[in-house]
Amino acid sequence: MNAERLSQSSYWLETAPAGAPAPPPDADIGVDVAVVGGGIAGLSAAWELARQGREVAVLEAARLAAGVTGHTTAKLTALHTLIYDHLRRTRGAEGARLYARSQTAAIRHAEAVVEELDIDCDWEEAAAFTYAENPRRLTELRAEADAAQEAGLPAEFVTETGLPYPVAGAVRVSGQAQFHPRKYLLALADDLRRRGASVYEDTRVVGLTEGEPCTLTTEAGVSVCAREVVIATHYPVFDRALLFSRLSPRRELVVAGVIDEERAPRDMYITPDQATRSVRTAPLGDGERLLIVTGEHFTPGTADVEKRFTRLSTWAEARFPDVRLTHRWATQDNDSTDSVPLVGPLRPGSRHTYVATGFGGWGLSGGIMAGLLLSDLIAGRAVEWSGLYDPRRIASVVREGGSFLKHQAEVARHFVGDRIPPLTGPAPEDIARGDGAVVRVGAGQCAVHRDEQGQLHAVSASCTHLGCVVAFNRAEKAWECPCHGSRFAPDGRVLQGPAVRPLKKREL
Repeated sequence: MNAERLSQSSYWLETAPAGAPAPPPDADIGVDVAVVGGGIAGLSAAWELARQGREVAVLEAARLAAGVTGHTTAKLTALHTLIYDHLRRTRGAEGARLYARSQTAAIRHAEAVVEELDIDCDWEEAAAFTYAENPRRLTELRAEADAAQEAGLPAEFVTETGLPYPVAGAVRVSGQAQFHPRKYLLALADDLRRRGASVYEDTRVVGLTEGEPCTLTTEAGVSVCAREVVIATHYPVFDRALLFSRLSPRRELVVAGVIDEERAPRDMYITPDQATRSVRTAPLGDGERLLIVTGEHFTPGTADVEKRFTRLSTWAEARFPDVRLTHRWATQDNDSTDSVPLVGPLRPGSRHTYVATGFGGWGLSGGIMAGLLLSDLIAGRAVEWSGLYDPRRIASVVREGGSFLKHQAEVARHFVGDRIPPLTGPAPEDIARGDGAVVRVGAGQCAVHRDEQGQLHAVSASCTHLGCVVAFNRAEKAWECPCHGSRFAPDGRVLQGPAVRPLKKREL
């Protein structure tokens, strides 16, 4: 694979380009509900609330559906790898049933929205498979099939799939879907505007004052007053609920390419083996489909990303010899320490602020579910699965304390260890073009990048979220925080939160 010949941007962004960005608000505004974040969760919540007749404003730091949602593999399924047997053991059969019902309701709701708004988003019904090639995982797969079936899904254990290579076994769930997420969300945003909602792009929110009303402050100093506030920024940008202690960021790589339609698998597949391998295809026309392969998950700022891209591409070309790779990109997810998303009131005592986060790689069904749940909570309607997702839950955190403590230990290791400058290390003159490194400057550290023209750019190496030391991702040309997943451009601009402030410029 020649990486330089591949498009480095998401296929979804390339094939559904947006027009000129909606300008930020130029004066203070007041609305019924302010939604921070213009991805699947934020736009879904905003649309549901606007349908209720509420005055809504969406505040997006960059472009709509161009962040995590714009880089997804776009599977819309309730089969989330191996979740149901785990939930049955940790939350009981009722917890697993509520999870299945809520995720399935999201899929059927999206299907109804596509029909209602007549959205051309390549909607296709497909089956979802969780499979393994290693026979040692068969007991695990059979337990998952049993638990998923008990939870109410049309699940079964099978040994045959539509993949061009043998598997030891798989869990199959029919009646799931795949679609073009950006086309879907841009249509949702257009309908939002028709319903009178305000949509603002390039509008980074940096402050929140809870009250009646609540007040949000943008980077430009504009105030947005709202009776209710929804924080749907993927990773919450406000830490007063300490949710960062219950979220573990992970980055995953994606390669995609053209394959003949008659050789393309038509369903959706995932295996937990080999640092995850996820496979699906999308329609291209003219007898071809786009093969999309995801995997190689890692903590941001901790991996040789170029080697991982090579490994994933090699796997895709070995399993699908006829594929002609055309794209590569990456996405980022947050796993909650107890395996269930956090959707509901932001913190104990919150009466008018809500959050949606921790979707664990399943943000499409999870984000649509969150939009439905939050709109019902704001309207004062009871929802049977609200307790399952409530961010204020304590019992499950205690019950799965091992995951919580492991995550905190890893964060502490980076926070303490990475802040001690090494006695030896790279000097600025050692950094190659296109690369970057954290270098010792006096008693401290700087993050230094050399651009393709040979010019050096130095910024603070301390993440502006909580001060962890960043590392350079050469493949994607970004500084990444290994503690909570914030990402910055080589010049320090924020690419991805929870950080809301750029890395400070430094002089070498």
